[in-house]
Amino acid sequence: MPYNEKLAARIRTALTHLPHVEEKKMFRGVTFMVNDKMCISVSGDEMMCRFEPALQQEVVDKAGCRPMIMKGREYKGYVYVSETGYKSKKDFDYWVYLCLSFNNKAKSSKKKKK
Repeated sequence: MPYNEKLAARIRTALTHLPHVEEKKMFRGVTFMVNDKMCISVSGDEMMCRFEPALQQEVVDKAGCRPMIMKGREYKGYVYVSETGYKSKKDFDYWVYLCLSFNNKAKSSKKKKK
């Protein structure tokens, strides 16, 4: 399934002020890596957000938001957000800010040896 190019462009624009942003094809879409750490993704028409796991319950109660579940396991600190949750500028900015706020604290994944 292709990912929402307009949403990806919106995120790309929101991250232009940052010096170390890289895009990688992941999760059936595109992931925006900030400082070599996964920050925010576009998968289909949804945003996948990475944030402080302690905020899980507060965040998952937001409109358009659902927990990220893979192989039957809920991943704390990750959610999918549908268009309902990011359509307005205020809501979109909330999600981007939430992801960027955690990025400084997040651990980067280990690089694979070639």
